[in-house]
Amino acid sequence: MKGGKVFLDTNILIYAHDTSAGKKHELARNIVLELWESGEGVLSTQVLQEFFVSVTKKIPKPLDVKLAKEIVNNLLKWDVVINNGESILEAIEIHIQHKYSFWDSMIIEAAIRGNTTLLLSEDLSDGQIINGVKIKNPFLEHQT
Repeated sequence: MKGGKVFLDTNILIYAHDTSAGKKHELARNIVLELWESGEGVLSTQVLQEFFVSVTKKIPKPLDVKLAKEIVNNLLKWDVVINNGESILEAIEIHIQHKYSFWDSMIIEAAIRGNTTLLLSEDLSDGQIINGVKIKNPFLEHQT
């Protein structure tokens, strides 16, 4: 992942903390650790919000709310893109042009605003480049 800032979609963060996710947990955890050490990780307020809700309510073994808050607090040390009115309008343009859902378009727009070169996500089109940001599914090459 060397060569620029990397934006993580919510699912990567969730897998990194969901011990029931098997191989995805290990891979996502390694990605987060690598980005932590390199200082190249970028998130958005949306990702942090979705992460908190998912790890405290939606995964098979939910995290304690206080632990999840501590994780979010630590992640705030990364570059965090704050969504604003302009980013909403730009996300709508991405939605129109690329046919992603509005929420996925917000993720893509945040990656663009965060000056990243790579967006890691399980949910978006692997290999697609939007406004200079390449989308990559880190789990594809590790599937059996």
